[in-house]
Amino acid sequence: MNLPLFLARRLYSDDQDAGQKVSRPAITIATAGVAIGLAVMIVSVFVVLGFKHTIQGKVIGFGSHIQVTNFVSQSQAEQYPIAMTDSMMTAIRGISGVSHVERFAYKQGILKTDSDFLGIVLKGVGPEWDSTFIHQNMVSGSLPKFSDTASSNKIVISQSIADKLKLKQGQRIFAYFIDNNGVRIRRFTIQGIYQTNLSQYDSYMCFTDLYTTVKLNGWNADQASGAEVSVKDFNKVDDVERSFIKKINKRTDHYGETYTSQTIKEINPQIFQWLDLLDMNVWIILALMAAVAGVTMISGLLIIILERTTMIGILKALGARNTTIRHLFLWFATFIIGRSMVIGNIIGLGVCVLQKYFGIVKLDPATYYVSTVPIEINIPAWLLLNVATLFISVFVLIAPSYLISHIHPAKSMRYE
Repeated sequence: MNLPLFLARRLYSDDQDAGQKVSRPAITIATAGVAIGLAVMIVSVFVVLGFKHTIQGKVIGFGSHIQVTNFVSQSQAEQYPIAMTDSMMTAIRGISGVSHVERFAYKQGILKTDSDFLGIVLKGVGPEWDSTFIHQNMVSGSLPKFSDTASSNKIVISQSIADKLKLKQGQRIFAYFIDNNGVRIRRFTIQGIYQTNLSQYDSYMCFTDLYTTVKLNGWNADQASGAEVSVKDFNKVDDVERSFIKKINKRTDHYGETYTSQTIKEINPQIFQWLDLLDMNVWIILALMAAVAGVTMISGLLIIILERTTMIGILKALGARNTTIRHLFLWFATFIIGRSMVIGNIIGLGVCVLQKYFGIVKLDPATYYVSTVPIEINIPAWLLLNVATLFISVFVLIAPSYLISHIHPAKSMRYE
C-alpha cells in the first residue's frame, strides 16, 4: 500500500469535513489561484487561436495561399498581364501540395452615382473560382455564375461600398475606367453585397466576370493578372512556395513575360506580423498565470506544513522518513491542484462556449476585423494546458517540501 497517498487522502478528507482555522483559508486561496490562472490561460489561448484563424481565413479568402503573377507587377502598382494557358494551369496543379488553382484579373475603376463616386478595384474571376468564402459572407443578393467567355454585366460589391454610395442589391450603377485609350464606361447590375469586416479589402474590392476585366484591360483571352493557388496544408505553404520557385518562377510565357510567385504572408506582411505578435502576448499571459498559480500553491503548502508540525513530529517519532512525509504533503497538494483544475476548466470552458455560441463580448469591426471576440476550442491545446498546469504546480512545490526535514520530533511537540 502507498502510505503517503493513503495518509494524504485522510488528511484531505479531514480538512474537507472539519477544516483547520489557518489552513482552510490558505487552501481556498491556493485553489482560487490555480483555478483562475488555468481559466485565464484557457480563454487566452482559445481567443488568440480564434483571432489568428479568423483573420487568416479572411485574408486567404481574398488572395488564396500563393499567387503566381507577372514579375513586373510585384514592383509596380499597375497590373501587367501574364499568360495563364491550360498548360500552365496544369503545371501548377501538378506541384505537390496544391489543391486548387484559379485565374484572376484586376482592373482599377470608379463607381459613380448621381451624388457621389468611389475608387474601386474590379476583380475578375472565372468559372473555376472558389466562391466559398464570399458566399459565407453575403448579406444580400446572390453570387452570379462568373464566366471567362462572356460578360454578364453583373457585379458583387461590399457592404462598405454600398453604404458609402447608398446602393442596394438589384440597382444599376455606372463604372468608369481610365487608360491610355481614354475613358470607358460600363453599366453593371449589383447582383449581391458581401461583408467580411476586413476593411483593407471591403473598402474597394468588387467582383465580376474574368472576361470583363480582361477586355477592360485590353489583354488577350489567354492573359490574366495571375493565378491564385490554394494549398492542402497552410502550415506547409513555405515548402510549396519553394517548389514554385524551382518549377514556375523565372519561366517565361509566349509573350516574353516572366512568372513569379508570392505567398499570402509576403503579400500582406503587416497583418501576419500582427498575428505573430498575438502569440507573444499569449506567452506572456501564460507565464504570468503560471507564476501566480505557483506562488499561491507554495504559500498554501508552507502554511499547511507549519500548521501540521505536531503531526509531522509524531510521524517522525513513529519512524516515518522525511521522504515519506514529503510525499504525503505533495500528494495532498496534488489533490488541491486537481480540484482547482476542475473548477478552472469549468470556468474557462464555460466562458469560451458562451462567447462562441452567443457572442457576448462585442468588438469594433473597423479596428479588429471581427464583430465579436472569436473563439476556437482546440482540444490538443486544452489538454496541453492542463498537463502543463499540473506539472508546473507540483514541480514548484518540491523545494518548499524540504522544510519538513528541518522539523525535529521533540521540538515539534511544543507547538501543541
